[in-house]
Amino acid sequence: MIAMILESPLYTTNYGAAYIGDSLELLDCIEPDSIDLVITSPPFALLREKSYGNVDQEAYIDWLFAFCKKVYRILAPQGSFVLDLGGAYQSKRPVRSLYNYRILIKLCDELDFRLAEEFFWYNPSKLPSPIEWVNKRKIRAKDAVNTVWWLSKTDNPKANVSKVLVPYSERMKKLHENPEKYYKPKERPSGHDIGTSFATNNGGAIPSNLLQIPNTESNSRYIQLCKAVGIPAHPARFPQKLPLFFINFLTELGDTVLDIFAGSNTTGFAAETVQRRWIAFEQNPSYLAASAFRFLDANENNDAAAKLFEKLLRKQEKIKITPSETQLHHSFI
Repeated sequence: MIAMILESPLYTTNYGAAYIGDSLELLDCIEPDSIDLVITSPPFALLREKSYGNVDQEAYIDWLFAFCKKVYRILAPQGSFVLDLGGAYQSKRPVRSLYNYRILIKLCDELDFRLAEEFFWYNPSKLPSPIEWVNKRKIRAKDAVNTVWWLSKTDNPKANVSKVLVPYSERMKKLHENPEKYYKPKERPSGHDIGTSFATNNGGAIPSNLLQIPNTESNSRYIQLCKAVGIPAHPARFPQKLPLFFINFLTELGDTVLDIFAGSNTTGFAAETVQRRWIAFEQNPSYLAASAFRFLDANENNDAAAKLFEKLLRKQEKIKITPSETQLHHSFI
C-alpha cells in the first residue's frame, strides 16, 4: 500500500498518478516492500551537461547510489529493479567509462541486490557518436547499446518469460509445419542429445537478453502536441517498447510500477496500456505536465492540450485524464 502522504499528484489516470518532486524525498513517502517493479532511466553520466540535468561523471556513482538505496527499501521482496544506463567515454580520451559497471557492483556488494540478468538495449536508429572518435578520427564504432541491469532483492523475483515471447523465425515456422522434413534429431558436439521437443509451437520464441528496439518516436501524439503547444519535448525519451517489455515480463495485474526519473512518463503510459498501477516521479514541472499529452483522448484537439498544460502548471484543481480505449494496446515487441 502506498503511504497516504503521496496525496497531491499533478495528475491521475485510471491506473496511475504522476508527482512533481525530488525522488529522494518522494521515495521516503512510500511504504517499505510495496512496489513490484521500479524501472527507470536516470540522467546518464555524460561529459557534457544536458538540458534534463545530468550529473558529472566523477560524482555520478554516489549520486545514483543514494536513490538506489531508497529503491531497495520500497521494493517488494519478489519485486524487480530495472536500471537503464547508457555508456560514456572518459573526458578527452577514446576510452570507455566504467561507471555503469561500477554502480552495478556497488549495488550488489553494498545493498545486497542480486543481478537477476543483464540486458542490452540495441538502438539501431541511434546516430553515430561520439563525433570526435567515430565521425572525425574514425577510430571507434558508434555506440548503439545501453546496459540494462535487472536487479532483485532475492534469487527468485517474480518473472514469466512466456508473457514476452517473440515471433518465430521463418525457418522455425517451417519446422513447426513439418518437423520430420526440416529437422533430424542428432547429438551436438557438446554431447547434448537434441530431440524434437523444441519443435512444439508454444506461441512464440523465448526472447534473448539483447533487445533490439529503435528509438524513433519522431511523430507520436506526444511529440505532435508538444510542437502544437510550443513547448520542448523531453530530449531523452524511453521508447515505449522497452519499459513495456519489462512490465509484461516482471509484473501481473494489480502490481505497481514506479519510475523515479519519469521525464515524459513513457513508463507510466506503458503500464496504463496493460492495466498496471503506476507512479511517476519527476522534478521538472514542464516535462511532467507535457507528459499528460500521452494520456489524452485521440479526439482532443491542440487547444485542449494547451489548456491542460496550463492547468497542470498552475495546478489549481485535481485533474484526472482518461485515455481512450483506442490508445491502450498490448503489443510489446
